[in-house]
Amino acid sequence: MSTFKLTIASPDGSIFSGEAASISVRGTEGDLCVMAGHIPFITAVKPCDCVVVLPDGSERRGKTQGGILTVSEQGTTLMSGSYTWDK
Repeated sequence: MSTFKLTIASPDGSIFSGEAASISVRGTEGDLCVMAGHIPFITAVKPCDCVVVLPDGSERRGKTQGGILTVSEQGTTLMSGSYTWDK
């Protein structure tokens, strides 16, 4: 399974930094999923449930109150005003 560097951060600090197989969020134009090799882009993210698939295939679910998602060749970053992991 191909992976990419993912960073999730909020004003409170780093929430996640590591390899991921995908991240799914709700952008301003609808739901989207970023995987390894995705074209570079930037979009606003609406408040939504997020799903991060880890390299071993397991999922971590969380919630964002909105933010900015940046995808580049160096990695993907979700800057969120507030982010919490589900229990």
